[in-house]
Amino acid sequence: MTTSPLPSLETFQNPKPDRDYLIRIRIPEFTCLCPKTGQPDFATLRLGYVPDHHCLELKALKLYIWSYRETGAYHEDITNRILDDVVTAIRPRFARIEARFNVRGGLYTTVIAHYQAPDWEAPPGLDLG
Repeated sequence: MTTSPLPSLETFQNPKPDRDYLIRIRIPEFTCLCPKTGQPDFATLRLGYVPDHHCLELKALKLYIWSYRETGAYHEDITNRILDDVVTAIRPRFARIEARFNVRGGLYTTVIAHYQAPDWEAPPGLDLG
């Protein structure tokens, strides 16, 4: 049984690299720390990507997300850092992350970041949102 977070992402070979298809992952229990107060921040992450040659292994993704639990960072930084790590790990055709942070001080924060491979264009009908 794993009892500690894993700060890296594992991958596996895309079973259909010749097809454009979207994988959506909802992560409702994301936590990190406010860099100013040290109080916990809670968010629901929505990650979507069109794989090229590799896909994310979900158990490793869960442990990777867990590694942010004690990390103090601004919402904008954490969201972009996760996207950068996903892009580095799998080099997708497209990736999008939406981080919806719970209310703090009367404010909700949503940060959306995306990546698109320079030579890739979404086929008609593939909803990337």
